Amino acid sequence: MLAVRAGDLDCLGELFERHHRRLYAFCAHLTGQPAAAEDIVQNVFHRILKYRHTYRDDGRFTTWMYHLARTCAADFFNKQSAAPTPVDPADLHGHASADPAPDAHASQSDDLALLRAALHRLSREHREILILSRLQNLEHREAARILDCSVGAAKVRAHRALKALRETYFALRQNPQPL
Repeated sequence: MLAVRAGDLDCLGELFERHHRRLYAFCAHLTGQPAAAEDIVQNVFHRILKYRHTYRDDGRFTTWMYHLARTCAADFFNKQSAAPTPVDPADLHGHASADPAPDAHASQSDDLALLRAALHRLSREHREILILSRLQNLEHREAARILDCSVGAAKVRAHRALKALRETYFALRQNPQPL
């Protein structure tokens, strides 16, 4: 990123190759919409280029990148009336399972579909911390920098988000609704 900031724009391609998959996964989990996630990732890299002069080398590049991603996602949600639209969990699977006995995993697939539905019913703030800490495997320290809060606050948010996810999941399990 330092080279990009200095004007070597060819290095932006290398940054894209290194980070676009994880960034796309973050955005896809956050929005529940693969096409929107692609647009957000494109906007993030556009902003990296546009605001490269604001990058300070006082932390990890990924922290700055995820901060830009959160801003772009917030812009997306604002355009979509701040409410995420439900997504069909089947859309999240691009390929059929190669497992020879899919009926053996039916219960696990149902649980996974319920978990995805529960995740998408959480508030955006709860989804963000869970995606960063659990799905992206970021440390609480880095998640706190991305979310612009203290490490303690990030831990509390993660705990509360897990509790909300658990409650939503079990509520869906008790009262199944069409996913």
